[in-house]
Amino acid sequence: MLGDRGKHSDVQPAWLQTYLHSDEKQRQLYKKTLLVVVLSQIFGGAGLAAGITVGALLAQNMLGTDSVTGIPTALFTLGSAGAALLVGRLSQRFGRRSGLATGFLTGGLGAVGVIMSALTNSILLLFMSLVIYGAGSATNLQARYAGTDLANSTQRAKAVSIAMVSTTFGAVAGPNLVNVMGDFAVSIGVPALAGPFILAAAAYIVAGLVLLLFLRPDPFIVAKAIAETHKQTGHLQAEESADRLPKNKRGIWAGATVMILTQFVMTAIMTMTPIHMGHHGHALQAVGLVIGFHIGAMYLPSLITGSLVDKVGRVAMAIASAITLLASGILAAVGSADSMTVLITALVLLGLGWNFGLISGTAMLVDATPLSTRAKTQGSVDVWIALSGALGGGLSGIIVANTSYAALSITGAMLALLLIPVVIWAGIHRRNKLS
Repeated sequence: MLGDRGKHSDVQPAWLQTYLHSDEKQRQLYKKTLLVVVLSQIFGGAGLAAGITVGALLAQNMLGTDSVTGIPTALFTLGSAGAALLVGRLSQRFGRRSGLATGFLTGGLGAVGVIMSALTNSILLLFMSLVIYGAGSATNLQARYAGTDLANSTQRAKAVSIAMVSTTFGAVAGPNLVNVMGDFAVSIGVPALAGPFILAAAAYIVAGLVLLLFLRPDPFIVAKAIAETHKQTGHLQAEESADRLPKNKRGIWAGATVMILTQFVMTAIMTMTPIHMGHHGHALQAVGLVIGFHIGAMYLPSLITGSLVDKVGRVAMAIASAITLLASGILAAVGSADSMTVLITALVLLGLGWNFGLISGTAMLVDATPLSTRAKTQGSVDVWIALSGALGGGLSGIIVANTSYAALSITGAMLALLLIPVVIWAGIHRRNKLS
């Protein structure tokens, strides 16, 4: 045993060896990693939210039609799907620091491209840049995993929740700075609607630099080395046993369906809300306020939601997601478009329903997959979630142009109800297997 350990230590750098056998240094690195992730997520949230707020309005302004206003959300969501794979592979091979920093910096480059497209009135450059800008969105979601690398089994959910909650600060601030950034943009000769993308570019670039400069030692590299050492010394027998558990295909389908469908409904309604508000005379500042509340509801309840998912159950919280999205869609459809209270309430419910669905669906997916295929399955599902958002954003403009915002909202509400039979089906199957 000692010979094996010595052999393993010979191939590890000296700095890494100091972490392999020191629980105290591992705890210190875990805490430092969480701090760095929180800081990067604050900036990352600002970069994500600023673009969401005015992307559709910018396209509407450049093209002069509502029918394509869902395309910006579709494009950056589509870009996030491709980036999710690339960031994941970079992180797997080179560590979280390289993967996440590259993703955020690429998103910042895309935001710069959007600014240039507004200056040159180039719709082709706008669409290309929005795809690249999507890398920031994918990275913003994947960054939450960095906090879990060195966490034990009782800390992982908390680590993910902390990362998601910290996103809220930037995500809420971003939309509420649209007027300030619009005025700043005009003062330097840039169209006002491109102003939030100036913030997005700066925020994503700063988030990338924070990770590049401070996420060292890389928690993923350290965690892999620790796991390899433990395997050689026989410390992972329990996890190896758990790894042999069979896949629960119904659980995988149910968890994936919950996340994919909630992403579709949320993105479709959210994308067209700024356009809907514009048609009813709301100022850009009001749009920013509504979207700010919406994004806050998406992320801020995460700590409570995670606890509820564990205590109340995955199926119950997925059903709560469906009911909350149903209420949001109905209120958005029948409520007065002139009332800020109605709009804020509808969009808060939309964000909350998404939050319930994301966390309960993620838990279902983890429960249903053995360790040997878990990461691969999660990566595949994440791509479909992003594609679902792209489809929702792309179709939303077409639906509203040919029908109405109310019809879009009611359609989303009805789709959300499909979650209930899906999760009940999976829950009954699971109980039958356990009985």
